[in-house]
Amino acid sequence: MSRKNRLSPDDWLRAGLDALSTLGPEALKAEPLARALDTTKGSFYWHFPDVPAFRQALLKFWGEESQAAPAAPDDKRAAVAQLHALVRNGFSDDPLAEAAMRAWARTDATAKATLEDIDARRLTHLEDVLKQIGVTNPDIARLLYAARIGMGELGPADEKRNHEALDTLVDLVLALR
Repeated sequence: MSRKNRLSPDDWLRAGLDALSTLGPEALKAEPLARALDTTKGSFYWHFPDVPAFRQALLKFWGEESQAAPAAPDDKRAAVAQLHALVRNGFSDDPLAEAAMRAWARTDATAKATLEDIDARRLTHLEDVLKQIGVTNPDIARLLYAARIGMGELGPADEKRNHEALDTLVDLVLALR
């Protein structure tokens, strides 16, 4: 069986995330994705009835991949470590896909709704972690989350400096509690 016959929906969705991250939402079409995967459009349509259905599946796929948060910590020490990790690294393993989704959400209502849902879940988790360490103002979670997103928008050119700045912000929040 050739590679062309073995592609799964996840293969197409991962290719879609790559295309979105590098080329933008215009690249989310059957033909360019098929070329990138070295297969036919028929394989695409075997898994997805049309491009809008693929885009919807892509949003769901990314949402499931990116909203998974670690379990709420049991003690303050673990909560502090998790807070640093979440603010420093974010919730997504793929910062390029995260930035691409945010850009897409500015022009697509369905992407916007998906992102708003994911942001709300992430903020709730961040609020829960902060409560574990005695910070109960939900605005703090929002500010930390916005700082994480903003650092992502600055890009990876100076990632070390971005991480240091985010660590400083978390330390400031911890000092003020």
